[in-house]
Amino acid sequence: MTITRFAPSPTGYIHVGNLRTALFNHLIARKAGGTFILRIDDTDPERSKEAYVDAIQQDMAWLGLSWDRIEQQSQRLDRYTDAADKLRAMGRFYECFETPIELDLKRKKQLNMGKPPVYDRAALDLTDADKDRLRAERGQGHWRFKLDLERIKWRDGILGEMSIDAASVSDPVLIRGDGQVLYTLASVVDDTEMGVTNVVRGSDHVTNTATQIQIITALGGSLPSFAHHSLLTGPQGEALSKRLGTLALRDLRERGVEPAALLSQMARLGSSDPFELRDDLDAIAQGFDLNHFGSAPTKFDVEDLFPLTGRYLQTLDHAAVVDDIAAVGVPAHLSEHFWAVMRKNITTRSDLAVWWLLCSQGAEPVIDPEDVEFVAQAMTLLPAGPLDVDSWGKWTAQVKGATERKGRGLFMPLRKALTGERPGPDMASLLPLLQVIKARA
Repeated sequence: MTITRFAPSPTGYIHVGNLRTALFNHLIARKAGGTFILRIDDTDPERSKEAYVDAIQQDMAWLGLSWDRIEQQSQRLDRYTDAADKLRAMGRFYECFETPIELDLKRKKQLNMGKPPVYDRAALDLTDADKDRLRAERGQGHWRFKLDLERIKWRDGILGEMSIDAASVSDPVLIRGDGQVLYTLASVVDDTEMGVTNVVRGSDHVTNTATQIQIITALGGSLPSFAHHSLLTGPQGEALSKRLGTLALRDLRERGVEPAALLSQMARLGSSDPFELRDDLDAIAQGFDLNHFGSAPTKFDVEDLFPLTGRYLQTLDHAAVVDDIAAVGVPAHLSEHFWAVMRKNITTRSDLAVWWLLCSQGAEPVIDPEDVEFVAQAMTLLPAGPLDVDSWGKWTAQVKGATERKGRGLFMPLRKALTGERPGPDMASLLPLLQVIKARA
């Protein structure tokens, strides 16, 4: 069975970069009829917040990314302790005591000598007496996994054949001096014990994957299939990392982006497949193929989501938006006509309120000096009684006969006077909704 997972840290709100990872893993599981696990990486007690755990679930539920089960790493600390003990017994786990400043000096020295800035394994030469003395002076040390200094190879689902020389990588720290279990160990233990078969994550995790392959092997686990998707950049290719805080999913939701627009874009962005606007995750999953994605950085422009949102809204029938229309104050008897008129003239649902404000309260008239008398005369000719879709034609015909104006010179001054120069639906459809004008009729 295919088993995938999404493992966000509850130290902030999830953003579009996180979403890409979550969506890919979700689609792989759903396409295969497998299991998708939401795994909360909350081993950092200082930075992890329960409010963010709730927010992650809310954002995923908004998008329709359902999970088959949820796990919290803070509830599995005993499993990581057992794994650490096993690695110690194997001689693959060793305690180090260097301070950050000492490590930085070592790296600079190695760089000056033209060597890769990797940890020199000096701690392996410490005697038990040395370790006791250092613990007394500095407290508990941090624990590193001892890599086998060989070439680590795997076939990546996106990047293809991968090979990293372990000698070019520092032995990874798996447990900090304060006892905090780090991602590298917790993820390996969880992936192994939960039977995860496919791991898809950003290309910034490639080195982690290399070291984790050795840790998984040391613990006797089965290697999952790894794939590393490209990282997102801004529309001009600029680094997106500094802007991710402004691209949180809840911010996009607040701005009116529709889940269908966001998911459809993310499911194709960076692939060779043509874009398809879909509102059904199962349909998106069936057309999803990880092999069609490239390794090059992928440009993302948040502004592209708004035309897509508008396109999606145009596909909705009245029943799908009736509550939104009622919420902005449109009377029930006008609701269907209001939607029929406005569906092609909105970008987000919030635009419904703007249009109803125009219909119910009117707009500040825009009347050019040369049109003042013309508009005043035209308003006296507005048909009496209820206005319908035929009223505009009848009215303009009467105005034309009385003023001899025609074409743009006839229609544009009236539109500007009634809508405040706002572009939008044709006036024949809009006129019956203009409550202020109807009150005059």
